[in-house]
Amino acid sequence: MTETAQAGKEPLVVVEDLKKSFVHMGNTLEVLKGIDLTIDQGEVLSIVGASGAGKSTLLHCIGTLDLPTSGRLRLAGEELTRLSGAKLAVVRNKFVGFVFQFHHLLPEFTALENVMMPGMIGNRSKAEMRERASELLKIVGLSHRETHRPGELSGGEQQRVAVARALALSPRLLLADEPTGNLDSATGDAVHDLFFRINREYDTTIVVVTHNPDFAQRMPRVVEMSDGRIIGDRPGELAHRASAE
Repeated sequence: MTETAQAGKEPLVVVEDLKKSFVHMGNTLEVLKGIDLTIDQGEVLSIVGASGAGKSTLLHCIGTLDLPTSGRLRLAGEELTRLSGAKLAVVRNKFVGFVFQFHHLLPEFTALENVMMPGMIGNRSKAEMRERASELLKIVGLSHRETHRPGELSGGEQQRVAVARALALSPRLLLADEPTGNLDSATGDAVHDLFFRINREYDTTIVVVTHNPDFAQRMPRVVEMSDGRIIGDRPGELAHRASAE
């Protein structure tokens, strides 16, 4: 049990009997088959499993990018399955940041402008977002790249800009879907270390879907999925080492 749970506080994410199915050519495809999962504020965990296990679908449901077919989902105490699309967008913008395998940076804008973008869309002041974006680029080690466009950055630099952008509105929850899938191992390790630093400094809850077994085992918690179900929920090697020290 985590300290948050021990203190009797509401977990940040509560998933109960979550199911998701799609209809394709008259056939129903069950992707999630009754998921139960609780994530406390400040936790860092990985979700692993074979391709098609339902990992990304679960992540997208937690982040309200996709809606479940049935079940319950609470984020920061808010029951999401009862909200309209407009209210879901408000919750998403307030609480959740996303990092994907492909960075999705806007090529015509600089690194600084890309990081500012979520705030500009949310009608934050330009001066406020410029200061916030500059701070975040410094944190991810790219203060010297503020004026560079994505095409002038390496793959690892582009992904670090994407991480900074995901943090622009100070989300409590950062969801990452195969964030290092297109990076070499050394660059991927640097991005992994960045996640841990963000968690330490901001108490940001981080959930990462990954096929990288080494990265997954560095996580304090590893959730394993297979065929739309959770089949394992265990401490990673990082937690084992910490408890042994």
